[in-house]
Amino acid sequence: MRYLLSGAAGFIGSHLCERLLGEGHELVGFDNFITGAKANIAHLVDHPSFRFEEADAAGATFLAEARTWGQFDVVLHFASLASPKHYLAKPIETLESGSTATRNMLELTRQSDAKYLVASTSECYGDPLEHPQKETYWGNVNPVGPRSCYDESKRYAEAMTMAYHRFYGSKTAIARIFNTYGPRMALDDGRVVPAFLEQALTGKPLSIFGDGTQTRSFCYVSDLVDGLLRLAHSDERYPTNLGNPAEITVGEFAERIRTLTGTASTIEYHPLPENDPQRRRPDITKAKTLLGWEPKVVLEDGLRETIAYFKTRV
Repeated sequence: MRYLLSGAAGFIGSHLCERLLGEGHELVGFDNFITGAKANIAHLVDHPSFRFEEADAAGATFLAEARTWGQFDVVLHFASLASPKHYLAKPIETLESGSTATRNMLELTRQSDAKYLVASTSECYGDPLEHPQKETYWGNVNPVGPRSCYDESKRYAEAMTMAYHRFYGSKTAIARIFNTYGPRMALDDGRVVPAFLEQALTGKPLSIFGDGTQTRSFCYVSDLVDGLLRLAHSDERYPTNLGNPAEITVGEFAERIRTLTGTASTIEYHPLPENDPQRRRPDITKAKTLLGWEPKVVLEDGLRETIAYFKTRV
């Protein structure tokens, strides 16, 4: 099959590239490198079935340029500023990735009569009043808070995707991605996994925001990629949670990192950022039922792979 992928040089995007090329597909990937890295796809650029373009899905000339790339069977929209550090620094670009870029990718989908998958997020649920979070939960999001540039960009992307499905009959899918980790996460990402690992491997104190009782659920990237591709080829049009339902407190996670890295790092506590969710755990009943999918990689095994990668980067 022939795929188009935005955000191809990002963390998840680069793993998607690897998986698709490994399965024998043809892939056109592009990135504007606002958060992606050339190093993430350096081992793939000479692959005979891979074409890479430096492009911005929200750019004024993007559609005209991308239409020269030919027809596609599947369009995957993963261009996004997904970490708080990045989206707080570039809120306008973040909103554009969910609005203008999403519409452009949907237009390319229409041109090819392709299947379409957009990477949404568990942040659509905000600081949830329902636990665990099911796809039917509408969320508890502050639309004008500091995190709203990211939360609302994804909620808008979902709305735009459903509008194209309803109005044009586009074959769309929406993945609500929960915390994912693995090799190729950026050291300066600001999210808890790279932050803890960078601190642990350099002997700095591990920074916990809040009292450490807030929870997260961590899914290894290979498990996520498997779920994403199953969803992309399904007939499900409404949002589907993809994540690991194994919940752990941030404090417990910090101790796990200290044990696995053997660091002597202490723990420092800092004020919790505004609107930071207190609990995060997906209900993946829908993914299990419709896709036959659930995570297989246990946390310790995934962290060992991730730690090995980070040791080459610090």
